[in-house]
Amino acid sequence: MNTRVTPPQTPRRGLARVALAVAGLAMAVYAAILAGLWFGQERLLFRPVPLPDAKRLVREPDVQETSVAVPGARLSMLELRLPQPRGVVFYLHGNSGNLASWFVNTSLYRRSGFDLVMLDYRGYGKSTGHIDSEAQLHADVRAAWQQVAPRYAGRRVVLLGRSLGSGLAARLALEVQPDLTVLVSPYRSMVALAQLHYPWVPESVLRYRLRTDEVLAALRGQVLLVHGERDMLVPSGHSEVLRAQAPGSTLAIIAGAGHNDLQNFEAYARALTDALAALR
Repeated sequence: MNTRVTPPQTPRRGLARVALAVAGLAMAVYAAILAGLWFGQERLLFRPVPLPDAKRLVREPDVQETSVAVPGARLSMLELRLPQPRGVVFYLHGNSGNLASWFVNTSLYRRSGFDLVMLDYRGYGKSTGHIDSEAQLHADVRAAWQQVAPRYAGRRVVLLGRSLGSGLAARLALEVQPDLTVLVSPYRSMVALAQLHYPWVPESVLRYRLRTDEVLAALRGQVLLVHGERDMLVPSGHSEVLRAQAPGSTLAIIAGAGHNDLQNFEAYARALTDALAALR
């Protein structure tokens, strides 16, 4: 009887099998991470701080607490209303906190003669519901603007977006065509920002794209870009690219300012005050 003897594995063949196993495991882990990013982007992008309904947001007599109904939720809003305003600043805030921390520096708008309207996104502050998609975000912002817009017919309209809100303000401005669009710490797009901080994440995974760079060139009104010189989260180069895409826009780089402390610099207040004063 002939007996076949199986030759022992060579070390090279064994190493190849180990390498293939490690590569397969790495690919599986990578795929799991990407799946987590796809389904969990809201937890990464949005940092809401909820508030109880009984919480009083402001005590200023000329500020009213209002709300706007949207499909499946009710959004909390604050409105500074002057007796005879020159117009309104519709303000879309950043990705963390709520109106209690964002509705500040109201004296700047009073001195400039502008009402100030600001909303909390779903899940922020007293707003109910939760954010599900970029389309939903844009629809909510549009609904809030449409509720207050009739009051300012014939007056100056300013859309102001900061950080996360800059992409929302830019998209709304494309529809509203305001007299002035102010983008504070804006990003070219969430795609470009993700490529900067997470270059290993493919673009196809991103469900929130917020393409500011696709809309600025179509705005007919004035555009002011304001950016902190030391912004490490959204580098000022994003604003420089956006300025090149918006002919006639103005860029104010605030020396010494980062991403979260712009409002503490006099140069920031001056840039905004001057832009509002220039509206006739």
